[in-house]
Amino acid sequence: MVVEVEQHEHFEGVFWATSEDRSRKLATLNLAQGHSVYGERLFKYRDCEYRVWDPYRSKLAAAILNGLDFVPIRKNHKVLYLGAASGTTPSHVSDIVGNEGYVYCVEFAARSMRELVEKVAAYRSNISPILSDARLPEQYAMLVSQVDDVYCDVAQPEQARILADNADRFLKLDSWIMLAVKAQSIDVTKEPSEVYKQEVETLSSRGFHVTRLVHLEPYDKAHAMIVAQKTQ
Repeated sequence: MVVEVEQHEHFEGVFWATSEDRSRKLATLNLAQGHSVYGERLFKYRDCEYRVWDPYRSKLAAAILNGLDFVPIRKNHKVLYLGAASGTTPSHVSDIVGNEGYVYCVEFAARSMRELVEKVAAYRSNISPILSDARLPEQYAMLVSQVDDVYCDVAQPEQARILADNADRFLKLDSWIMLAVKAQSIDVTKEPSEVYKQEVETLSSRGFHVTRLVHLEPYDKAHAMIVAQKTQ
């Protein structure tokens, strides 16, 4: 049973839920009350409904628990989410940006898109599911306006390049990106640290200032979260 909910010390829209045994879990305020997305626990506290945010299912939650001290995504922001899959993390991003924010969710796999539509977008007015390939932003350019943040979680080689191509088209100057790097999707022959360095160099060459890199173990093996600002 949750006995206390507190605003996270760094992030607007993210909360600490403390249980009777004094253990703490991340949570977000549920924008679609009564609806769970991936089997996460829902709970009430002071007439508000929250959702527990599972770091084993969400790389953004894992990064926060591993010490990430800056998340650019916040209330009222417009976010382009590349690699939305079935909507686990996008649903929490939807909670954070709120009804005045918006999340454009690009996903290539038809099965994942169906789950995203049925389990997430059907209950949330601030999400647009877009069935398309993140490598080809020109295909959905007419569906996406300028955004405040780009979040990328695609299982493709050249993840940083894919993100940069989208940011060039959609991201406001001086705004921020988050890249969940999957080292083994890029090059299984290299050490993850080499892959992270390579992706940082790609972002730097495309006009980004990388400010943070957080490893995601033990929640995700050979993964890291990169945060960077677009300066050119």
